Amino acid sequence: MTPSHTLTTSGSRKHFPEIGPQTFEHPLDRAALSALQKVPGLDWVVKTLFGLIGEKRLRLFFLGTAVRVNERQFPRIHKLYAEACRTLDIAEPPELFVTQRLWVNAAAIGMNKPFIIITSPLVDMLDDRELQCVLGHELGHVMCGHALYTTLLLILINAWYAFIGIPGGMIALIGIRLALLEWSRKAELSADRAGLLVSQDPAVSYKVDMKLAGGRLGEEMNVDEFFKQAEEYEAGGDLLDGILKVALLLDQTHPLPVSRVTDLKKWHDSGAYQKVLDGDYARRGDKRQDDFVDSVKATASAYKESFDSAKDPLIATLKDLGTGAMAAGSELFDFLKRAATPPKDEPAPKSTRSGRRPKRKD
Repeated sequence: MTPSHTLTTSGSRKHFPEIGPQTFEHPLDRAALSALQKVPGLDWVVKTLFGLIGEKRLRLFFLGTAVRVNERQFPRIHKLYAEACRTLDIAEPPELFVTQRLWVNAAAIGMNKPFIIITSPLVDMLDDRELQCVLGHELGHVMCGHALYTTLLLILINAWYAFIGIPGGMIALIGIRLALLEWSRKAELSADRAGLLVSQDPAVSYKVDMKLAGGRLGEEMNVDEFFKQAEEYEAGGDLLDGILKVALLLDQTHPLPVSRVTDLKKWHDSGAYQKVLDGDYARRGDKRQDDFVDSVKATASAYKESFDSAKDPLIATLKDLGTGAMAAGSELFDFLKRAATPPKDEPAPKSTRSGRRPKRKD
C-alpha cells in the first residue's frame, strides 16, 4: 500500500494521494461562493426547489433516460473515468451517465450524493485524453462541493417560468440567478485546474477549450493562434466593446473559452501546477488554508492581478478612475493583516488602539 502522503506514478502518470480541493480551488471561485451565500432568499429557494424535486428524482430521471457507465456499458469511458478517479484519489467514484442531447455539455449535479452526466455529442467530439480531461474537470466540481448550486442553477434556467405566478417571485429570483451565474463562471476556473491535473498535459487541456469554441475539427486548430485570439479579445476594441463584453457574460453559465484557456495557462505558468506535480499540495484533513486573513489575501491578490494585467479599455478606464480608492483599500488591507497577525513569540493584544485613521500629510 502506498503511504498516504507519497506522490505515486502509474507509467508516466502521477497520482495525488489525499489531494484536497483547496489545492486547485480558484480564489475567485471562493469569493463568488461567499457572495452567493449572502444573497437574500437563497436558502428558501434551495429548500423549496429540492423539496419539490429532490435528489432521488433527478437520479431517477437519468437512470431512466440515460446510460450508466460501468465495465460493461461504455467500457472505454469507464476505463478513462476510473483512471481519472485514481489520479485524484477518489475512492468512491460518483455515478457517471451518458445522455443523448443535441448540445455539447457535462455537469456534476445532486446534493448529498452527486453524479456526473456527459452528453453524447461531447463524447463524439473529444479524443480519449481530452475526454479524460473533461471527466477530471467534473470530478473537480464534485470535490469542491459545486454540485448543489450547479443543480439549483440548472433548475432555475429550465423552470424559470414556474415562478411567474408567485407574487414577486420573478423579481426576487433575479438577484439569485445572477449571483448563481457569476459563481458558476468562477467555479469553472477551479474545475479547469482539476482537469489539467488529470490530463497532465497543458496542450490537451487547451485543446478542450478550443474544441468547445470551434467544434471537433481539432487537427485544423492551432493553440498558439488561439492564444493570440484570446489576447486580441482581452485587449481589443474601445470602451463600448468593454461594456459589451460584460453584457455578453451576464447570462452565461461558463466563462468564454478564450478567457478559460488564458486563466488556465496563467496557473500553469505561475509554477503552481508544477508544485502539485512535485507533491506539494494540500491534503484532506489538513487545516484549510482559508482562515479569514489568508482567504482575503488570496482573493484580493487574485482580483488585483486580474485587474492590473487586464488590457480591456473598460478596465483601463476604471483603473484610472479608481487609483486613489485602490491605494486606500490596499493600505487598509495591510493594516488589517498586521492587526490580525501578532508578532512571533508575543501574545495577541487583548485590545487594539483607536481605529482612527492618522491624518494624511500632503
